[in-house]
Amino acid sequence: MPSDFAIEALKGCRLFSRLDADSLQAIGQTLRRRRFRRGEVLFHEGDPGDALFIVASGVVKVVVPSEQGEEAILATLHRGDFLGELALLDGAPRSASAVAMEATEVLALPRNRFQALVDSEPQIRDALLSALAAELRRLTVHVADLHFLDLTGRLASRLVRLAEEQGDRAQDGSVRLDAPLTQTDLAAMIGATRQSVNKLLGEFVEDGLLRLERDTIVVPDVGALLRASRR
Repeated sequence: MPSDFAIEALKGCRLFSRLDADSLQAIGQTLRRRRFRRGEVLFHEGDPGDALFIVASGVVKVVVPSEQGEEAILATLHRGDFLGELALLDGAPRSASAVAMEATEVLALPRNRFQALVDSEPQIRDALLSALAAELRRLTVHVADLHFLDLTGRLASRLVRLAEEQGDRAQDGSVRLDAPLTQTDLAAMIGATRQSVNKLLGEFVEDGLLRLERDTIVVPDVGALLRASRR
């Protein structure tokens, strides 16, 4: 019998949210619950793809590491998101690494079970195609930002997307980014150095575009920050 924790995690994941209770119970029986500490690696680039991971709690970053030890962050994933599907679809090794940004729990669905579900459940197949299309659109925007925007624009644009996708909106319209993002993480998202990001964040604060509260970034007006990204 799958745990309530597993069933609730499946319901919160867009791949499985449309399935009925019996289907969720059947899938839940095949899941493995895994815990990761902050900084622990879920899988490395080049590993074989043996499972789909569903984020049940915490935050995971998907990164491409360089030979010099630096990394480019491709995405940050939260509860309800999933990762690792590409290697399951084409059989190639993992194309990126995944690292827990804080204490994180995931549910692992074995590759053979995932492939059987994609073949037999049209709702899962449709949700998977929709998610892949959304990811391709997101990466297209990211490439355009890297090519056409200067460093100030890239940081402003990325903060806007984080606010829209993951932020907690208050009644006054401001958005709080509660994800555990460091200046090094932001730098890895936009192809910059931590020092450059630190300087730009200070300028954004002076211009009233951001507030820094402890370890949290607050965007008072997302529209104003978006306009700043296109100057």
